[in-house]
Amino acid sequence: MDGTQAPVGAEGIRTQAAANAGRYRWMIVALLFAATVINYVDRQMIGVLKPTLMEDLQWSERDFAGVIIWFQIAYAIGYIGFGKFVDMVGARLGYAVAFVIWQLAHIAHGGAYSMTQFAMARFGLGIGESGNFPAGIKAVTEWFPAKERAFAIGVFNAGANIGAVITPLVVPLMVVAWGWRMAFVITGVISFVWLIAWWAMYRSPRQHPKVTEGELAWIEQDPADPVKPIGYLTVLTRRETWAYSLGKFFIDPIWWFFLFWLPGYLFKQYDLNLLTFGLPLAAIYLISDAGSVFGGWMSSRLMKAGRSANFARKVTMFVCACLILPVVFAESITSVWLAVLVIGVATAGHQAFSANLYALPSDLFPRGAVGSVVGIGGTLGAIGGILMAFYAGEILDRLGVYWPLFWVAGGAYFLALLVVHLLSPRLEPVKVD
Repeated sequence: MDGTQAPVGAEGIRTQAAANAGRYRWMIVALLFAATVINYVDRQMIGVLKPTLMEDLQWSERDFAGVIIWFQIAYAIGYIGFGKFVDMVGARLGYAVAFVIWQLAHIAHGGAYSMTQFAMARFGLGIGESGNFPAGIKAVTEWFPAKERAFAIGVFNAGANIGAVITPLVVPLMVVAWGWRMAFVITGVISFVWLIAWWAMYRSPRQHPKVTEGELAWIEQDPADPVKPIGYLTVLTRRETWAYSLGKFFIDPIWWFFLFWLPGYLFKQYDLNLLTFGLPLAAIYLISDAGSVFGGWMSSRLMKAGRSANFARKVTMFVCACLILPVVFAESITSVWLAVLVIGVATAGHQAFSANLYALPSDLFPRGAVGSVVGIGGTLGAIGGILMAFYAGEILDRLGVYWPLFWVAGGAYFLALLVVHLLSPRLEPVKVD
């Protein structure tokens, strides 16, 4: 390479033709999006029902934090396990196994009467849900070239926000009509429709009858890399693994905080109830949905314009960190809708930052290592979430205020970006023998 640009003309026309020859890969993203919606409905229900459960089951803030911690312990264990499992068996089977585990555990919440039983159900949910992102990113790696991956990840990751929007709007109505126990059962049973669609529609691109030659050429435009699984020891010794994983350690706990503690915050701070807090909470996650797509679009756009992955990912993440910073003032805002705007922009910034961080394993590692790297990062993120849950439980039980939590949220993304930059200054792909 001499640094000169390839001429626009026949080559550009061929590239555009390949891109337009088929779009079945976006059907795969639609499936991943739907699964992530279900994942977050199941995950967030405990946050939406926090005041109801605390009253019905006589929980303290520490009790609630303890239940969350068991979910995150399982998530940490399952994430690293599913990362390796998905690398071994592929996205199709790996995703299906994870989905069955988490739906059965979700339904089991409806039969929990003690804190121990609830913690067991949350543990099972954490094991199953931990497979969502390793399998999803593995699928994106199989179906998309590098220049489209951040955008594709941003689109399916937006399902987290849609799930978070649907939950406070629909679940309270179900609780009023049938009680909180049946709400868990009904949402779990309905969700199995997705599993049927996934098993029927997903194959690797080369094995799929609906993928045209042009679309296959577009998908496989990047230089070939090994697809055989790569050992954990090899992955663990790479600085780039820790660039991604420590980034997750810093930012994932903030998303857990938003997901599990925002409903209780709105209840307390603005005197809302089960039927009135849904719209403000849904608005927050609707704003965050735009951030998820924007973050992937921005870095993908910069790369298509000729900027390096290093420049595109890090500039986008810095912009996102700046958008999140004003959340440190959230508790001092007296207007519920102004607070919704500030917190919504922060959650949007998180999702945009996260979409680019999620793209790093496929930017940096051969395909045979992507699931393992994502799994290690998810485990560290879950460990960070455990620490955040302990912190939140102690702060809220002892002080009864949220500003220390919002201050942690405001600074975490700058720390994450700093760690990524120090450990991988150029985001150069790893060569694995």
